[in-house]
Amino acid sequence: MQRADARRNRDRLVTAARETFAREGPDASLNEIARRAGVGSGTLYRHFPNRESLLTAVLRDRVLTLCERAEELAGSASPDEAFSSWLRAFLRHARTDHGLTGYLMIEKPPDLGFDCHQVIRDAAAGVLGRAQREGSVRADLTADDLLRLITGIALATSAAATADEGQADRLLAVVLDGLHSG
Repeated sequence: MQRADARRNRDRLVTAARETFAREGPDASLNEIARRAGVGSGTLYRHFPNRESLLTAVLRDRVLTLCERAEELAGSASPDEAFSSWLRAFLRHARTDHGLTGYLMIEKPPDLGFDCHQVIRDAAAGVLGRAQREGSVRADLTADDLLRLITGIALATSAAATADEGQADRLLAVVLDGLHSG
């Protein structure tokens, strides 16, 4: 069992890394991440012996946060609102990847302790199914269709020349209009 201060340091490192990698990509300085977390580089390397282990922890944190958001919305929002809000969260998730997933997949898929594609697909299926049962979203749409549509928007709007958050939001609004039934 990890001591409370060690857990806090690890959490601060993951948070700092998440923000830094989102801004600067997977090659960001590990020393800068340690500095932003308020710890020394030795502490960083005790928790994460190499860049890949830190990137894996960040990816795991991002995926779990995204999927937890789907669960929160299921309990607190109307099915249609949960559907739209989670798609916005998924779009932000996909747009802030900055090569993180690709960097980790070069050698072999990272061991997150779960299949990240499956847990995201399950989260998407949950918000989609609930909206379909309510009748607010097209019945012929699948979770895979949904994820491909939003990933397409993320890829189309994440290139350096078109990194326009407003464009991503506009495209998502068009897609949401098209997905609603009736």
